[in-house]
Amino acid sequence: MKYNFKNDYTKGCHPDILAALSTHNMSAEDGYGEDSFSLQAAALIKDKIGNKDAGVYFVSGGTQANLTVIASILRPYESVIAAESAHIQVHETGAIEATGHRIQTVKSAHGKLKPADIEKQLDKFEEVHTTIPRMVYISNSTEVGTIYSREELIAISNFCREHDLILFVDGARLASALTSIDNDLSLEDLGRYTDVFYIGGTKAGALIGEAIVINKPDLQKNFLYNVKQRGALLAKGRLFGIQFLELFKNELFFTLGAHANQMARKLSSGITDLGFSFLTPTCTNQIFPIFPNAVIADLQQDYAFFTWEKIDAEKSVVRLVTCWATDEGAVDEFIRDLKKVCSNHT
Repeated sequence: MKYNFKNDYTKGCHPDILAALSTHNMSAEDGYGEDSFSLQAAALIKDKIGNKDAGVYFVSGGTQANLTVIASILRPYESVIAAESAHIQVHETGAIEATGHRIQTVKSAHGKLKPADIEKQLDKFEEVHTTIPRMVYISNSTEVGTIYSREELIAISNFCREHDLILFVDGARLASALTSIDNDLSLEDLGRYTDVFYIGGTKAGALIGEAIVINKPDLQKNFLYNVKQRGALLAKGRLFGIQFLELFKNELFFTLGAHANQMARKLSSGITDLGFSFLTPTCTNQIFPIFPNAVIADLQQDYAFFTWEKIDAEKSVVRLVTCWATDEGAVDEFIRDLKKVCSNHT
């Protein structure tokens, strides 16, 4: 296998993070997030988002972040509105439903929600006989690699506040979203226009970990009890603190996200030059080209990637994902091999 383009967590972690973990390995620290590193990392994140009153909580992964947030905030008869392609709907093995909450899905363009999409779900509500829509869940970047603009986020935020809905942003790939060449959002915007969001470390060069940020004060009350109950409050919480401190103290988080995007753009450009189209525009580190099935079969002998969905009997969409550690040489080689494969099928 020449290279794995299946996801953005095939590699361990950035060398600076590994070095920091090693350096502080033998220092004695308090547990359960009360260590000096976690406290410093939380303070740094609050500073970056411009909200000193935010609550910052570290957990191990995205699914754990999503189910802990949703289970904590919603009452048993309340539901969450999400795009049909949302991670909580298609890639979390019913984790949200297992907490007792319904997901109300919306067909959406390029994996993104609009206020009109959300409003249609509110119109379906029937008192007592249906669940009450209470939360709106969006991802940035989305499951198909697209991003929300500042204007789009503000529009959703305003709609949610007008209708007493909680806005929750899944930021598993936030590093790529915020460093996209098409992006005009900032961490400060997320601190201002969302009720809850999380910063993904796992897919941004960390070994493990996500940072849940709760902006709305009343949602912070007793949240840590839910973190503990869901098995997310680690005794060795220092593992998270050290990593997030390293990611944010010198903007490494953004540097690594930008690299992943740069590799994706180069990959996308090479594929475009060979005459192929895409399911969605290339905005971040996930790209979705449409290839003939015969080409896909040949490429999969040397490269790992997902076949995303069938277009017809002859063609399918594939997903190629670059990461913080993707080597430019691997991108060049893939493009060269794609060109060779295509010539064999003409």
